[in-house]
Amino acid sequence: QVQLVESGGGLVQPGGSLRLSCSFSGDVFSRYTVAWFRQAPGNEREFVSAFKGGSTYYLDSAKGRFTISRDNAKKAVYLQMNYLRPEDTAVYYCAAGHPITSSLRYESSYGYWGQGTQVTVSS
Repeated sequence: QVQLVESGGGLVQPGGSLRLSCSFSGDVFSRYTVAWFRQAPGNEREFVSAFKGGSTYYLDSAKGRFTISRDNAKKAVYLQMNYLRPEDTAVYYCAAGHPITSSLRYESSYGYWGQGTQVTVSS
């Protein structure tokens, strides 16, 4: 019954910023790990970031540029994306589940997915 809805995507120039939001409903939010994945045309879906057990995890190319955070009161997870590059263009998805730490980068570790929000970085 978990439902995830992403928002905040859009068109931004290189070097710009966006903040993506993932709204959670249908279960006890604090019991879930929520992650962000992305998929660009012609590419496989790739892990971007996750927040689990008070620790954060990032795709190497996102480190220093992206920040994941969560607000349990609002049942939301955010991805602040700064210094965006054209290579960041993709549909971004949030996912929820109970991954073990060693598997949190894998799509199969998450049972619930949002429908995605488009991020386009272009001049």
